[in-house]
Amino acid sequence: MSKFLSAASSASLNRRGFLAATGALTLASTLSACGGGSGGSGSGGGSSAKAVSQADIDKAMKTPTELVFWTWVPNIDKEVALFQAKYPAIKVKVVNAGQGVTHYTKLRTAIKAGSGAPDAVQIEYQAIPTFTITDSLLDLRPYGAAKLKDTFVDWTWGQVSGADGEVFAIPQDTGPMGMLYRKDIFDKHRIDVPTTWDEFAAAARKLHKADPDVYLTNLAANEAAAWHGLLWQAGAKPYALSGKSDITISVDDAVSRKLGDYWGGLAKEGVIGTEPDFADSWYAALNKGKYATWITAAWGPSFLSGSAKSTAGKWRAAPLPQWDAAKPSAGNWGGSTTAVVKGTKNAIAAAMFAQFLNSDPASAKLFATEQFFFPATKALLGDASFTGDAPSFYGGQKVNQVFADISSTVSPSFQWPPFLDQAATDWTETVGKSLADKTDTARALGAWQTRLTTYAKNQGFTVKS
Repeated sequence: MSKFLSAASSASLNRRGFLAATGALTLASTLSACGGGSGGSGSGGGSSAKAVSQADIDKAMKTPTELVFWTWVPNIDKEVALFQAKYPAIKVKVVNAGQGVTHYTKLRTAIKAGSGAPDAVQIEYQAIPTFTITDSLLDLRPYGAAKLKDTFVDWTWGQVSGADGEVFAIPQDTGPMGMLYRKDIFDKHRIDVPTTWDEFAAAARKLHKADPDVYLTNLAANEAAAWHGLLWQAGAKPYALSGKSDITISVDDAVSRKLGDYWGGLAKEGVIGTEPDFADSWYAALNKGKYATWITAAWGPSFLSGSAKSTAGKWRAAPLPQWDAAKPSAGNWGGSTTAVVKGTKNAIAAAMFAQFLNSDPASAKLFATEQFFFPATKALLGDASFTGDAPSFYGGQKVNQVFADISSTVSPSFQWPPFLDQAATDWTETVGKSLADKTDTARALGAWQTRLTTYAKNQGFTVKS
């Protein structure tokens, strides 16, 4: 088993669950949270970007302090130990407050109450707007975070930055999207690896006609995350937040309809599957060869090697098929960051912890080798010991290199809404349902747009489309 590509932990898998990523947030609770005890930040924690002096940083890092860090990452003690070895005066208490809804609900509750919140916290990229809209995350620029911009893949910095240049979190891991495919099935049916979505559709029809028990892929009708990743790849901008009360919702625009017509059409033809993913039947399907590809993210190879062991040696990796072959692009699915809660009394120590944890080369490499997270740092993505790994599960292919190359094609402009859970729920009940039922996906996109617009307005947002 490759040291970089092994079975993903159940904790890591759960973290990638999109529907449970964040809880609902009303504008009323947003405003109350802004004034509810989370504004004070103790040591240098205001909203100003005025730099904290090096003398103050040195003093804080030599002052005995206990930081509380909420994270669901398993076995993170080794990374934390590296920080504590460099700053022995700072002790970090690691707390697993839950995952998904549980984690974020507890965090919002503590922030609003003005007590009980951690100093530093694990937050997924898509959840950041849920907390920046409540003014709950510390701008890390005064603590030197802006200097780390070039350390990370460009698009990740866009995910953690605010409209005015704030740095609200430090990237930890990523999920650039690609395609895993069964080389044996492709070879048997003389299918070339599709490089465009037109070629992909043609291959789907050819394969299913040749063997009705096999489908080129499965686009899970319960997986809003994959849909958002495909929107991202296609250049869509489904959400654009301006300030704290104005939002543009465009989930039924031309790009979205292009996706709807494409995937809805293949589902209606019956040449792709739409069954729920990460369910027993889906695992069984991967093992028995029901699906010849899995459209997934950079964490997928590690996950698959542990979940479809009977297929070892048969899989390979490739970039996603393209809408425009001359302009390679990819979306992202998954990944998280470390942020600092604005109410912390230990702002300097917490900010330095967030930066060290994710930018220190040894710590970043541990995430890749211990938790099998896909890196966010440019250095590790260019490290031959990482990219050169050639696991036997993938026939000796350098899968990490494939996804490292893909990562450089992810657009930095994609944004998330501050009510992600509602967007995901509404997608599943409209677009996802249309895929499963083989009904009109274009009409379902309109229903998704209407439901989201109504929801946002009811929460006090001014909605543009």
